[in-house]
Amino acid sequence: MAEIQLIGRAASPGLAFGPVAVLTAAVAGRMASEDPEQEAAALRAAIGGARAQLAEQIKTIQSEAADILEFQAAMLEDDALTDTAYELIAIGIAADHAWRRALDLEIAGYRAAEDEYFRARAVDIVDIRDRVLAHLGGVDVVAGIAGGSIVAAEDITPSTFLATDWSQGGAIALASGSPSSHVAMLARARGAPMVVGLGPLSWHGQPPVLALVDGDAGRVIFDPEPETIRLFELRMAAAKAELAVVEATSLAPAFVANGRRIAVLLNVAGPEDLANLDSAICDGIGLVRTEFLFEAAHGLPDEETQYRVYRDILVWAQDKPVTIRTLDAGGDKQVPGLTVEGESNPFLGLRGIRLSLARPEVFRMQLRALCRAAVHGTLKVMLPMVAVPSELDRANEILDAEFTALQAKGVACARPPLGIMVEVPAAALCAADFGAAFYSIGSNDLTQYTMAAARDIGAVADLNDTSNPAVLALIAATVEAGLKRGVEVSLCGDAAANTHLTAALLATGLTTLSVSPIAVARLKAAIAKVSS
Repeated sequence: MAEIQLIGRAASPGLAFGPVAVLTAAVAGRMASEDPEQEAAALRAAIGGARAQLAEQIKTIQSEAADILEFQAAMLEDDALTDTAYELIAIGIAADHAWRRALDLEIAGYRAAEDEYFRARAVDIVDIRDRVLAHLGGVDVVAGIAGGSIVAAEDITPSTFLATDWSQGGAIALASGSPSSHVAMLARARGAPMVVGLGPLSWHGQPPVLALVDGDAGRVIFDPEPETIRLFELRMAAAKAELAVVEATSLAPAFVANGRRIAVLLNVAGPEDLANLDSAICDGIGLVRTEFLFEAAHGLPDEETQYRVYRDILVWAQDKPVTIRTLDAGGDKQVPGLTVEGESNPFLGLRGIRLSLARPEVFRMQLRALCRAAVHGTLKVMLPMVAVPSELDRANEILDAEFTALQAKGVACARPPLGIMVEVPAAALCAADFGAAFYSIGSNDLTQYTMAAARDIGAVADLNDTSNPAVLALIAATVEAGLKRGVEVSLCGDAAANTHLTAALLATGLTTLSVSPIAVARLKAAIAKVSS
């Protein structure tokens, strides 16, 4: 087969070379009974097995991946999703055919929805469909992908990604997809190169054997010629050598070329992110996502559970500043018993600080745990999705009340400073009007809301671009407000780890960036190359 070069969009950086694994779902075959009651029982058992499988996965993976699977678990609890299948079984259709037919109708409905949020969830319904079919047929519908493979597909579901061992290398090449999708976020966290939007992957019945993936430039070469392979392997060797040098200096502070100091902080999705990690790698922690404590498998956490986790993170940081974000539920992060079901547009609904203020009993408990943990280090508390100053004012009042109550009881505690995430354009434009102790720019949502382009919708992926002048202007306005008020401004979204944006972000006046641990070395190297 002749060499084929395709250009798409870079979704996760890095270079990879390996055998191609064309992703196709295996069809789970089974012997159906002619008894509708037995078929209904088989479907119930398969759904139960899929739920149990999800619960086990959620216990062992990091928060961002768990959030995605939480949605699937909630869907499997919804009778509205399963009723159609049981109705089809009642008229004599086998369980597997009934489930596939019912879920295919649901998938088509999601894909045709006017709301972008629901269109983006179609891939999760595909995941749910195939999980249950796997349990019905007694086989693993998710294709087994050998480590080090280049996965070529139309798209890839979260469970397929999570079932693959990326520690041995490998990469992803997709016909569709988005750089801002959930799977792209997972790929960046695991260091797996990924290119999306390559267009139809048609090989006329003869799939390629090998592929080269350039996750930096957004290019994939299938069945490369020997000379192409040789040149690419030279690039890979040079990149590996450069990374070794970068990682060797990853414990050193970050400076731009003219000597200006840039603080590099960590984004933490859970305590496991810090395991075996030297705190010298960073200047502190810029974002601790607390959603992992509220996953459905665990239920709503009590105050003592939260306190111990927050304390352990502060102890790890050794007095370096740690910014813990209060619960950022809602949108695509559903918490059973807490978030609102059936909102027409969840991303513009009761989420973040709005939800916390509407459910004050849960918010108060979290604030008490944070006040108690604050005696163990340098704690800062951050509120998500703040849009107007009154939300910060109300949160400050609640924090004051809980802190005072703890003091009155003689409980060891401290009152942490309260800052805001700048994710809503209204907050960026009027940042100086907020009495925040600090600002942390959440570039993912700020970009999404500014450009009116969802992060995980491939059709509008080109618009979801933090380098757009409008987004950069809002970042610069926030930095200016911070300077005016004499408070710190940082950026903790995905854009901080995108080294193509480093110079542009620093040009806005930012001096603090927060990224996942895997991105620290690459970011420090990029900072060193910035001239001013």
